[in-house]
Parts: sequence; C-alpha cells; structure tokens
Amino acid sequence: MNKLLFVYLPVMLGFTVLLAQPEIKKPPIVSETLIFPQQGNHVHGSSIVSLPNGDFLATWFQGSGERTADDVRIMGARLKKGASQWSIPFLMADTKNIPDCNPVLFLNGKRKLFLVWVAVEANRWEYSILRFRTSTDYLNAGAPIWNWQDNILLKPGDKFATETEKNFKLLPKAEMAWSEFAPSYDEMIIEASKDLRKRSIGWMTRIKPLQLENEKILLPLYSDGYNFSMLAISEDDGDSWRPSLPIISRGGIQPALVRKKDGSITAYLRDNGNAPTRVQISESKDMGESWSVAIKSAIPNPGSSVELLVLKDGKWAFIGNDLEDGRYRLSMYFSTDEGKTWKYKTVLENVLPGKGSFSYPSLIETADGILHITYSYSTENKGESIKYVQVNPSLL
Repeated sequence: MNKLLFVYLPVMLGFTVLLAQPEIKKPPIVSETLIFPQQGNHVHGSSIVSLPNGDFLATWFQGSGERTADDVRIMGARLKKGASQWSIPFLMADTKNIPDCNPVLFLNGKRKLFLVWVAVEANRWEYSILRFRTSTDYLNAGAPIWNWQDNILLKPGDKFATETEKNFKLLPKAEMAWSEFAPSYDEMIIEASKDLRKRSIGWMTRIKPLQLENEKILLPLYSDGYNFSMLAISEDDGDSWRPSLPIISRGGIQPALVRKKDGSITAYLRDNGNAPTRVQISESKDMGESWSVAIKSAIPNPGSSVELLVLKDGKWAFIGNDLEDGRYRLSMYFSTDEGKTWKYKTVLENVLPGKGSFSYPSLIETADGILHITYSYSTENKGESIKYVQVNPSLL
C-alpha cells in the first residue's frame, strides 16, 4: 500500500491532490543518445518537434554563457526518419551582439513551423524581447528555410494591475525576511504591475504551447522581473497574439499546460519563490484567459523547469527535478487521474550531487505512443550537450 506523503489542499483550485509515494519502475527507455558530443560551451533550453515526414527537429541555445554573453545563439539539429544519429548542429537564429535564449518549436494547425525565442536586451532578462520565425519549407536537410520573422509585442492593459493586486491578497502570508526599513515584496510587485512599460516587455518563452480547437494557441510565458507568469494567446493560428491575465504567485514561472477532460486548463510551474520549493499549480476555467492563484504542490522543485503532457491514452506524464537542492536527478511521473495522484515514477538520470546536471526537459508524443524527450545534459569535467531519449510508457 502506498504511503501518504503529503496532503495538498488548494481551496481556490476546487480540488484536493494527494501525492502518494509512486511505485518506482525501471525506465522504459527505447533509445537514448546525445544530439552532439559534450563540449565546453553552455548548452541549454532545448525544444523538440515531430515533423510530418517523420523527421525530428530539435533546438537549443548555445554560447559562452547566458544573458551576459553576447555570442549566445539558437542552434538546431535534425534526426531523419529511421536514423539513429542526429545531424551536425546548424544555426537556427542569431540576433547579432545580443544573447538569444529559450527557443520553442511547434507546428500550428496548418503545419506551419514556428520558432519562438527571446533576444535579451541590455543583458537583462527583464528587458527580453519575444521573437519568432516561421517556415513552410522545413523538410530539407539542415535548417528550415524561414519565410517570415517578427517580434511578438504584447500590451497588458490596466486589468493586469488590478488582477495582480487582487490575487496577491489571496496568497498565503509571505514567510520572508522583513524589517521596517525593507519594502514589502508583494507591494513592490503590485506597484510594478501598474507600470505599462514594465509589463509590456521582459516576457520569456520556455515551454511548448497548448493548442486548442478553432486555431487557438496558448503560449506559456514568464517574467523574471515580476517572478510570475502569463500566456500569449493567439486565436488565428499564430498570426497575432494578445496577453492573458497573469498567473499570480511568488516565483511560479515557466508554466507547462495541459487540458483536463472537463475543459479546464492546468499549469504546473517551476518554483523560484520561498521555501519549501515545490512545483506550483494554477488552473484556468476560461480557456487560459484568467488564472487562479498558483499554490505549492507536494512535488519538490529546486527552481528548475518542468514538463507536462496529456498522453493519447489519457494518462498525464510529468518530468522534473524532484529535489530541493539541485538538478542531479531527473524523474518522470505518470498519473491516471489527471494529476490527483501520481501512480508510477521512473528515474531518467540520477548521480551524486555535483557530479552532473539534467534539466529543462521538452516532451512530445508521436502517433505510435512513443514519448520523445530532450533535456540539458552535463556531467562532471566532460562538458555539456542535449540528450534525446525515447520512452515507451506501455512498458510500465
């Protein structure tokens, strides 16, 4: 019998989640490989997409650092259908003399390929600009032939500030350091939400979008300036975008989205807030337009990105660093009841602290039920790469 570890009672979300100790399963890995040999550059933030001809296209950012390194660019590689080895990496995008980070790949309903990423102005995350490229000619060898490039410009209205102030009052009392001379964290964020300039820039990508019917796309965004999240919403298959209301939290960023059977949408978020650090959860009852206050779940999170996917058989798959102190273990959970409990767990990577880092997963499923995962991969004294893993969940 599973031992109950934690009871999670998010009253505002309208349900109770019980996280029992999952049954540990042998990793149902079909194949695993590094997309390219480990090397000295910083390599991070991958995304993967399955193309109509059976190829896979992966992307990541690479350079001598992150936001402070102006040589950082978006790279990619292709795995041809039936092949076991990825192509030599090629350039996907590069804003000269400005760091490019956090690429996301997806196909819209018309099978147009989108690459969305951020150009980090002034070497500060909070000044990032959302950029995108599209292609209808992407089945050739090498990089796609890009047909269009532009910025995604968002202008959150006054309701952004109203929602921020209202929902911060619903959060549990902040257990942070405080003194008479130190201004309140909550009050500072509420005040910043009233500034049109601040709320119009600095929104960043990380996780693939959730695509709904009628050409509606929900693209997850987050802000290091506000330390919370928001969505960019398109109702014309990616031709134009507008902001949702914010997903208010203290440190809930990089939302991964799934749609439940009742039509509501759930977001699992990385926790960049106060201890204990746990995956945060929020819910939308109106197709992503507005969101409940994000509440900490029972799943540990060390301030690292997570992934979430509804599989074709109805199960949920979750990937994350289920630790409080690092990214040296990467685990995959499976739920048969839409995240109320997590029945099975398998460990994809696990080393001693300081011996490796495995993070920022990207997860998709193909028609044959195989899960395809990429993530940042580094081990002690050997350098960094992006790892590609195929998992067959039916082997569980």
